[in-house]
Amino acid sequence: MLRAVPRHPLEALLAAALLFAPAGPALAVGDPALIDGIAAQVDGKIVLVSEVMRAVRPQEEAMRRAGAPEEEIAKLRADGLERLIESRLVEKIVEDNNQKASDDDIKRTIEGIAKENGLTVEQLYASVVFHGLTVEEYKAQIKRDFERRNLVQGMLGARVKVEDQEVESLYAERYGKHQESGESVHVRQILRAYGGASPRTQDVACSEVRLARDRITGGEPFEKVAAQVSEAAPRDGGDIGWLPVASVAAWMSQALTGLQEGGMSDVLVLPFGCSLLQLVERRVLEPVSFEQAKDQLSRELWERKLEQEYRTWMEELRGRSYIERHGYFADAAKISGH
Repeated sequence: MLRAVPRHPLEALLAAALLFAPAGPALAVGDPALIDGIAAQVDGKIVLVSEVMRAVRPQEEAMRRAGAPEEEIAKLRADGLERLIESRLVEKIVEDNNQKASDDDIKRTIEGIAKENGLTVEQLYASVVFHGLTVEEYKAQIKRDFERRNLVQGMLGARVKVEDQEVESLYAERYGKHQESGESVHVRQILRAYGGASPRTQDVACSEVRLARDRITGGEPFEKVAAQVSEAAPRDGGDIGWLPVASVAAWMSQALTGLQEGGMSDVLVLPFGCSLLQLVERRVLEPVSFEQAKDQLSRELWERKLEQEYRTWMEELRGRSYIERHGYFADAAKISGH
């Protein structure tokens, strides 16, 4: 038997595609005043160098302060351009399908973001202004995000089916035959590795995590920032799941001690990387039956499959679209493997 799981928002899935959405409408190819500032052409749209630089500026500044080499800066800029290219591709589909968000949709979404972060709407707006956007620019960004998210869910959600056997297998993997009772914590993590196989230094990695923490403190959802930054479970918004307190590493246990639900740790310097933890929830767990877990596990599997569908769809969309990177960004794309 196949089970279709209901659609719902995909903040972690689409964060990468929507992060670098421009503050204003895309400009058409051929504007003579902007030809010299074109980073890429995407079908009939362009991505300006200034858009890429504005999108990556906070992280680039942190990396430069930490002494990052130019190759790492080039990779950062190339990744920023790729996200903008992806954003343009999705934007065109939105326009072609004419699926516009209403004022009520935008209002409800902003109220939900504020509530999720323990803020009033006025406090959220103050944070937005502090981080360099006007309220109207922020509302325009929320509108684009809403329209694109709904479009992708509508186009791809119906393709995703979850079989009962898959849910049973995940239950066996997640809970096993021998479940232990006791206190457990639900944790999200942002991790940036350094040393070893990573070209980053400790200073660069920790600067990037500090910047991520500042963004979250400023009102952005932890899971959205983690999806963009973390090397630990980025596809799940940094969600590393429920962990028995008795079995977590000493450094993690110490960092979580005293945190309230929703609270964040300081930036943690570990032998392998720099990390940031969020305590989502703390509770005493009893053994979980399949019936108790199956809805949550079904949704988790549905999201995984939807992400795979999205990535396949995006690669197909890239393959049938005209994309040309210009000058510096053509060279940077080769360095970063795009």
